[in-house]
Amino acid sequence: MADPMRIRAQAAGDKATIRVLMSHEMETGQRKDAAGKTVPAWFIQEVTAAHNGKPVLSAEWGPGVSKNPFLQFVVKGAKAGDKIAVTWKDNKGDTRTDEATVT
Repeated sequence: MADPMRIRAQAAGDKATIRVLMSHEMETGQRKDAAGKTVPAWFIQEVTAAHNGKPVLSAEWGPGVSKNPFLQFVVKGAKAGDKIAVTWKDNKGDTRTDEATVT
């Protein structure tokens, strides 16, 4: 299982800025190892976020996204104490969900 995501959610006025650092190797499927064999593709395909259980973000990614990707977005109507949940799913079927409280 992948390491936990680092999520920071900070409120300012009627919106919150969400910053997410995901731990994932993100292989493109084009790199070769020391023996000359192609390293299989392994990357995050879907990212979703929810504010108090209500979906607020949906993204489809491909192999061109960097290792340990960073994502930042703004949620209108979020206030201190609200919950933000972020989920990713990769092309091997692994998933990870982590949650943060807006401060």
